[in-house]
Amino acid sequence: MSEANWRKSSYSGAGDGNSCIELALIGTAVALRESDDPRTVLATTPVKLGALLRSIKAGQLDHLAAAPKA
Repeated sequence: MSEANWRKSSYSGAGDGNSCIELALIGTAVALRESDDPRTVLATTPVKLGALLRSIKAGQLDHLAAAPKA
């Protein structure tokens, strides 16, 4: 997947500690990878990625990032 045109958010800074998710369109699929570990790539459809992003923006997945209760 090195031939893919990977893009990351303009909000991402340069240097250590500023890793982010990069996206590339490969055929009809959207590929996602972490900029600090580009070997692992996930693929999905634009529709499913859109649904995920809407859920994140709406806070519907915030519970997944919460610290576990003791």
